[in-house]
Amino acid sequence: MSNRTFTMIKPDAFGAGHAGSILKHIENAGFKIKAMKLTKLTAEKAGEFYAVHKERPFYGELVEFMSSGPIVAAILEKDNAVADFRTLIGATNPAQAAEGTIRKLYAKSVGENAVHGSDSDENAAIEGNFFFSAFERI
Repeated sequence: MSNRTFTMIKPDAFGAGHAGSILKHIENAGFKIKAMKLTKLTAEKAGEFYAVHKERPFYGELVEFMSSGPIVAAILEKDNAVADFRTLIGATNPAQAAEGTIRKLYAKSVGENAVHGSDSDENAAIEGNFFFSAFERI
């Protein structure tokens, strides 16, 4: 079990001005930010990041959405980071997310669900490496 996970504040939440509030929720939940950057994915880079979903019917919409505006990418640290962060962000569908979770508070829909959170320690490492060099982490 790793003590690091990866997240992105997605274009919908960033564009709505929720990045600061979301980061505050993350820090209040005991996560330490170990790397963070504001960036904008090209369609090519978004497609590369979400390549695991390439055969899914929503892939094109996902790539278009994720390249539609700025995102905040971050590596977070805490004991049991992946599972605790998944609990903090809530269900993918904000209508089904628990009260007080990030998606319940800030997501617009299943497609525009405010944040990404790694689903495993392995993916957390892969996703963090996609965005950050060793030099950019503490």
